[in-house]
Amino acid sequence: MRYMLMMNAPRGTGDFQAANWAPEDFKAHIAFMHRLNKELTDSGELLGAEGLASPGEAKLVRAPKNGGPPQTDGVFPESKEFLAGFWIVEVDRPERAYEIAAKVSTAPGPGGTPLIIPVEVRQVMRAPATDV
Repeated sequence: MRYMLMMNAPRGTGDFQAANWAPEDFKAHIAFMHRLNKELTDSGELLGAEGLASPGEAKLVRAPKNGGPPQTDGVFPESKEFLAGFWIVEVDRPERAYEIAAKVSTAPGPGGTPLIIPVEVRQVMRAPATDV
């Protein structure tokens, strides 16, 4: 079964709060992520993982009703949190995806204190076969 683990960051000013951390705290956070990715790669569970640019760079795009260029919106102040990064894992049971998400949640923040970041876990569905 494939799952997407989505790490959410709290709403801020359009930038991730980590941008204001001490360099050693940010370095420890990234080192944690690299170790986690290596562990998941070594176990054969990691299919992909990426960090995302800050929310201030995000755009919500819609096709216009009457043609023309796409319509875009900028930062979304009504959002409580923003997607900061994701992993796609392949595991044999949902509980393993939850275990990995819980580990992601403990990524270190300032002073090495675990952030307890919310991580949404969603199964990646496959499209049904079609007769084309």
